[in-house]
Amino acid sequence: MIDRATVDKILDAAKIVDVVGEFVTLRKSGVNYKGLCPFHDDRNPSFMVSPAKNICHCFVCDKGGTPVSFLMEHEQMTYPEALRWLARKYNIEIVEKELTDEERRQQGERESLFIVNEWARDYFHNILKNDPDGLAIGKQYFRSRGIRDDIIEKFQLGYAPQRRDALYTAATAKGYQKEFLVKTGLCIENERGAYDRFSGRAIFPWLNISGKVVAFGGRVLDSRTKGVAQKYVNSPDSDIYHKERELYGLYQAKRAIVKEDRVFMVEGYTDVIAMHQAGIENVVANSGTALSLPQIHLLHRFTSNITLLYDGDEAGIHAAMRGTDMLLAEGMNIKVLLLPDGDDPDSFARKHSTEELRKYIDDNQTDFITFKTRLTVEGVSDPVKRSEAIGGIVQSISVIPDQILRSTYLTDLAQRIGMKEQTLIAELNKRVRRNMEEEQKNRERESNRGTNAQEPTSSEPPAAQQQQSAPIPVVPQSSQPVPHLHTPQEQASQVEQLLMREIVRHGEEIIFDNVETDDGGHVSLSVAQYIDLDLSQDGLQFAVPIHQRMLEEVLAHQGEPGFKAETYFCSHPDISISQLATRLAIDRHQLGGRFVVEPREGSLRQRILHLVKDYRLDIVEQRLKAIQQQLRQASSDMELTMKLLKDHKETKELRDMLAKQLGSDLMV
Repeated sequence: MIDRATVDKILDAAKIVDVVGEFVTLRKSGVNYKGLCPFHDDRNPSFMVSPAKNICHCFVCDKGGTPVSFLMEHEQMTYPEALRWLARKYNIEIVEKELTDEERRQQGERESLFIVNEWARDYFHNILKNDPDGLAIGKQYFRSRGIRDDIIEKFQLGYAPQRRDALYTAATAKGYQKEFLVKTGLCIENERGAYDRFSGRAIFPWLNISGKVVAFGGRVLDSRTKGVAQKYVNSPDSDIYHKERELYGLYQAKRAIVKEDRVFMVEGYTDVIAMHQAGIENVVANSGTALSLPQIHLLHRFTSNITLLYDGDEAGIHAAMRGTDMLLAEGMNIKVLLLPDGDDPDSFARKHSTEELRKYIDDNQTDFITFKTRLTVEGVSDPVKRSEAIGGIVQSISVIPDQILRSTYLTDLAQRIGMKEQTLIAELNKRVRRNMEEEQKNRERESNRGTNAQEPTSSEPPAAQQQQSAPIPVVPQSSQPVPHLHTPQEQASQVEQLLMREIVRHGEEIIFDNVETDDGGHVSLSVAQYIDLDLSQDGLQFAVPIHQRMLEEVLAHQGEPGFKAETYFCSHPDISISQLATRLAIDRHQLGGRFVVEPREGSLRQRILHLVKDYRLDIVEQRLKAIQQQLRQASSDMELTMKLLKDHKETKELRDMLAKQLGSDLMV
């Protein structure tokens, strides 16, 4: 682990112009530099680099950041990998944090597994290229699949000799321990001794996102497949490999996925390889298993768009249906393409040129809801089966987090099946409520398990606990309390984004000195502390989880010598935070004259007070709209209507009071 002092030294040395200049041609533009954005197909230079702030930003695709976050995004590196890259560039010696004996043992064992796997990868690859059996059997198999030598090298394909102990004998002769050969799954041990898992098979190494060999897949060759129960054998789970957390081909595909902003999901190793050979590189495989949440999260780091590309038989249809609700629930935009019956991506790619393949995909892929409607509803006359199928589609729509997208899909579904949209809306709302109730039950179960497993603790986040441990200040000019309100959960309002901009730029700055507390003492309040204290009076927090997390991180670091929120967040190891902070930290006019200057009237304290009141007004207005919607739906229930009218009156009075404080007249 890199120690903090070394990290600080690397961050201080890294210059954004030097780092970006390794990948982008830059030219001077005033005090800054600009070039073609490396994250999207940019024809007019929109990628601006600011030496003064040591950050870069594209005002078209919104990507950029500090030297570290730029490397993480462009090269698909982890935070430690980006730091090591910069350390090599600036000749900074990496000082590792002192590890405990147990940490050293665990780290040493993991490294040993990686070392053994990398040796095995080279061993299998060398057998394929130089051993007589490797050339006659292994190489011939890949040739029969039309796989070129350059693709064999790209994926480091190999061949395992047929002798049952060939790898084991070679590995132990090189000094590799049997313990690690077994733990990686390369060898199997029983009462008769150790023997090779993959003997006589074509070998497909699995690389993790950093390019380390974590596992292998082995395929029985065509002449031996008849009557064999397992055509493919994969490495078992180990300390460095969990199948549900890895995707075959992701290491080779990650740059293309980012560039294309789309990933193609196929079933097998050869499907991935054939697509690469055809010139389409943004392809991964889950190797015949249902998608898991860790795999979806892994893909979501690179893109929100996925196309499921399978053959058109029953197995392909089944594969396309698996895990799709999880993808939708995680905010992925799904398209589906079933190839002509009898073809899989491997065979189809080998029959067509790159242009033909791309055109076929563009012309024939459909969104998942359209695919599911065609498959399960259209042409079905039985009322019960048709109703069940429509319910299944509505259930898929109900898990989509984007409200506008849900509404769009529902409208499209109503038109396709000739059903009243209001009927589908009622069913959708019922299922959304059911989903929320199920989530609440799951949270309660998790909470109960946690309570039973440990001593009761406060449910407040650490930052909130820190705030409660001190006397509560009497906050000057505080807004009126807003009772029984909840922040919007769908997306951040414009006011919330403006508050976040102030937290990133000025979160640690003191705006109130010597504020009197309830016990007669005095404290000072920073921007972040005032915002948190004001909102927490009524149990409010930001609608977007990442915003709330950033606020709590400022509170946790408040008072540390030299802490500056902007520097801290722009260099954050979480790339989503660093990119957001970079966007909020940059004044558009600073990086190019064609952008509008954002007004910044009044003192920092005045801006914060005004924005907090604005935020409360936003919440009240959303509450008012919700009551109005409920009133329209409750026209036949007089008791509920009277209660809602009372809530509407009280909420409207509160809204008008806040509007008056802000100098507006909102008397609708």
